[in-house]
Amino acid sequence: MSLLSELKFVHNMLRRDLASIRRMADQVAAGGDLREVRQGLVKLSTRGPLFQLKDNCLSYCSIVHTHHSIESATLFPRIRRMAPDLNAAVDRLEADHVAVAGLLDEVSAAARDAENRERLAKALDALADRFLAHLAYEEESLGTVLSKMTH
Repeated sequence: MSLLSELKFVHNMLRRDLASIRRMADQVAAGGDLREVRQGLVKLSTRGPLFQLKDNCLSYCSIVHTHHSIESATLFPRIRRMAPDLNAAVDRLEADHVAVAGLLDEVSAAARDAENRERLAKALDALADRFLAHLAYEEESLGTVLSKMTH
């Protein structure tokens, strides 16, 4: 399996679960039943191998932070060596990691702020806008080189 296939596999799980978490946050913001949302989070946590330990937004944020840390520490330096023509794309992706980290921190803070349900929905919307664009750009800009790479 190429690194591009693996990257897209992980990205698709992140996209899927972000959409689920956003739907649940919207339900909570609209005054929905918290028990239903908790059940949805339990269901979400048992769906795939990446998310077996995840039961809330805090662990989702942790997973994304870890994913980006691994990319920045291992994948991006390798791409810079193999394809120096992609340095500008890698620079942009690393800047995205910093921006997304700030948004993830806001989601984490909002998830802890039980009094302000709307804050979590807004934080997830902001995260989704930036993060989904980041995932698409990463796949598009690095796709060719990643499709040639293996572990």
